[in-house]
Amino acid sequence: MALVAVAYLLLNLLFAGLYLAGGDGIEGARADSFADAFFFSVETLSTVGYGVRSPKTAWANALVTLEVLLGLLGFALVAGLVFAKFSLPSSRIAFSRVACLTTFDGSPALLLRMANHRRNYVVEAQLRLTFLEDSRTLEGHSMRRMRDLSLVRSSSPFFNLSWTAVHLIDQESPLYGRDLESLRGTEAQLLASFVGLDASLSQTIHARMLYSVDDLRWGARFVDIMGTDGRGRRTVDNRRLHETTPAPPPSYASES
Repeated sequence: MALVAVAYLLLNLLFAGLYLAGGDGIEGARADSFADAFFFSVETLSTVGYGVRSPKTAWANALVTLEVLLGLLGFALVAGLVFAKFSLPSSRIAFSRVACLTTFDGSPALLLRMANHRRNYVVEAQLRLTFLEDSRTLEGHSMRRMRDLSLVRSSSPFFNLSWTAVHLIDQESPLYGRDLESLRGTEAQLLASFVGLDASLSQTIHARMLYSVDDLRWGARFVDIMGTDGRGRRTVDNRRLHETTPAPPPSYASES
């Protein structure tokens, strides 16, 4: 909005100067008055046209033709931008600041957690987890590889309170047999991407989180944040979204 206001002011200043450059071309305005020329430009650009001032020379009429065209196009463009900006729903999906490496149902696993800070549901929610690391091809070329990590549950028909995403680290996982030092050596990262539909507006919302090795907690799990209120309704304590507690480390490698 500030940029629009500045552009609006500068455009009117420019046309005011052009009107004065053409001499006494505005009926009802003083020939040497920049203020009269400026406010005539404002009336012309907005197509208000109070009728007090009007163009009376070919130069002034040519400028009015151009300014009205710019005004119509400009206001239409600004209206579209403002509508797109204010109608875009904010995701309000919070990711845990850390991800945990521990065991889950007896298997090595990577866990991360999300919370829905919205007052409504997110329907058809989808989560994708991607592993990135530096590697070399057989020909010796350095490249950044990306591999999708399978999740125990990668979708949800509706996302209301919280969601703990679990990746089981089996022999097909790029994390299998890895410790934090080996991951740090390849500058490994984890990218979590979330997409879903706002249940009220039916608009698509996006959220993402990038984890570095320093954001991984070896031998830790998330504390429980679920509970119930006095009416027996399920609640979530988002203040503890990022909290972890010690837990058995993955069994495929020694603790680092």
